[in-house]
Parts: sequence; C-alpha cells; structure tokens
Amino acid sequence: MSIGGFDWRKRCFHHLLLLLFTFTILHRVSLNSVSAVCELSISDHNKLYNYSLASSIPKFPHGILSEDGFYKVAVNETVLRFQLCDAMIFNHDPPICVDCRGCGGSTHCGMGCSALVSENIEGYHVCTTIGQSSTTIINLLDKKNPQIGVIVNMSNIGLKQNCSLSVSVFCDSNGVQVPQTLVQFGRCDYATLIRHPAGCAKIDSAHGKGWGWFTIFVTLILCLFGGYLLVGTVYRSFFLGIRGIDIIPNLEFWASLPHRTQSFCMSLVRRFTGPSQGYRNSYSPRPHALFSSDNLIQVYIMLASFLSESDLNLRGEESAGLN
Repeated sequence: MSIGGFDWRKRCFHHLLLLLFTFTILHRVSLNSVSAVCELSISDHNKLYNYSLASSIPKFPHGILSEDGFYKVAVNETVLRFQLCDAMIFNHDPPICVDCRGCGGSTHCGMGCSALVSENIEGYHVCTTIGQSSTTIINLLDKKNPQIGVIVNMSNIGLKQNCSLSVSVFCDSNGVQVPQTLVQFGRCDYATLIRHPAGCAKIDSAHGKGWGWFTIFVTLILCLFGGYLLVGTVYRSFFLGIRGIDIIPNLEFWASLPHRTQSFCMSLVRRFTGPSQGYRNSYSPRPHALFSSDNLIQVYIMLASFLSESDLNLRGEESAGLN
C-alpha cells in the first residue's frame, strides 16, 4: 500500500530487519560478557587450568547457571537467592520484599542483581542486594591444588553498607549438589558452596603441544641439506663457473638415487624372502632366517659397495670440475 508516494510496507520491513539485527548483536554481546565474567586461566607446574563456568558441558547446556534462573538457600528466617555469572530471572517463586532497592525495585524485585538476601523482621520481608554480576571475581579455592575448584565473589555497594557473597564451586564430575548451607560473616557478608561439574578445569600443557624430538630431528636434517645445496651451488657457480642445471652439486648422484634406492630395497627383499611363492616347489630351498649371520654379512657388503661407489662418483665429479 502506498500513501503519498511512500510505501509503508517497505518501511515496516526495514524496521523489522533493524530490530532483528539489534537483538542479535545484543544477544551475542550478552553471551560474550557472561562468558568473560566466568572465565579463569591459571598456570601451575607446566599445566594450564582453564575454568569456564558458563560454557556448555554434557547434561548442562548453560554451564553452572541455574536453569530455574536462580539458586535458593533458606536458613531460619534468612533466604538467599543468587545466580552465578549472570543476573537472576524469576519465572516462579519471586521474592516479595518491602524494599528491593538496587535489584529491580518492588515491581521487579530480584531481576536487577545477582544476589539478594531477604530477612523476616517483625513479619515483614526486608531485602538487601548483596551482589551484582558486574562485580564478579573468580579465584582458586586452593592455589596448591588448582583442580579442586574456584570461589566466585560478588559484591554490592549500598547507601548504608557494603555487602558481598562468596560461592565456593567445588569440582564434582558425578553431578550437582545445590547449596544447602549459608554462613554470615559480619553484618552483610555471606558465603555458601555448590558442587558442580562446571567447577572442574580443563587441563592443558602450559607450553602447548610443541615439537617432538622426531620433528626437530627431521627439521635439522632438512636445514643441513638446504645449507649443503646452497653452499655447493654458490661454490660451483662463482668458483667453477658452472651454469644451468649442472650447478646443483653431485647432480648425477641425486638423479640416480631413486633408482639405486629401489634396486637396494629389491635386493634386500629377494635376499630375505627368497624366491616368490608362485615359483617355489618342493626342491626350492627354504628362506633363511631374517637376522642370520650370512644375511647380515651380505647386507654389510652391499652397503659398503654402495657407499664406495657413491664416493668414487663424488671424487670423479670434483676432479672434473677442477680440470
């Protein structure tokens, strides 16, 4: 439909695309911020311990985040609600407080912070914000045993007092044990613990995979071979005046090397295996043992003749170059 030469449908479509694009960016930023808040990497004794509490693991797609939107601990008249690595979400059992300052207000109490304590004082539930996701700090439970788990600290700066919450996350690959205890330190500092598979670190080598001894050996051989070709080429070009493909040192030897190697391998096979199975009859002698003394002597003679022939070729080429 067009009004006054302006297509309203096109305008609505453009607005819809803009909203989808904005939502996608905000969602990605939110995921990245949650992941960054709950990550810790510690190097100890050539091992790298990587903790990522909000990353997806088997049976727990949201990591340590509670699928209910919050964890709850009730001790006597004190109730603690908290969420790790993100703000709380209440689809059921929302806190009902007289004052919910700093955590969503009275209409959306608990939706604007990561930890909230409610106390029953003379029949009224008084709530205190004790943690914000932006203040989350992760440290090791025990620096001498990094694999035990981590401790998550969060805090909130209020008008009258500063509060904090410490949650010890113990590594437990067998399952989850939700918080059951609540300890208060001072006037507004609380601590609890949870056992969760997300509290287990992924252990890697601090130096990475690196190169093995075989890779280093092969690299050294290749470097020496490259240096040999470079020095020989420069010498034959500038001092002997050789041009073209003959500039490569010991060209005849390298050109004949594949054929010599093939012949040498075939000779070894024939020596060790004897005649082929198709041509062997009852009068054919049985093959000798692989490591018999006669075979070892024959191999030694073949290697000596091979090396002497290569040495004669090298000396002949050098004398021809000098002449």
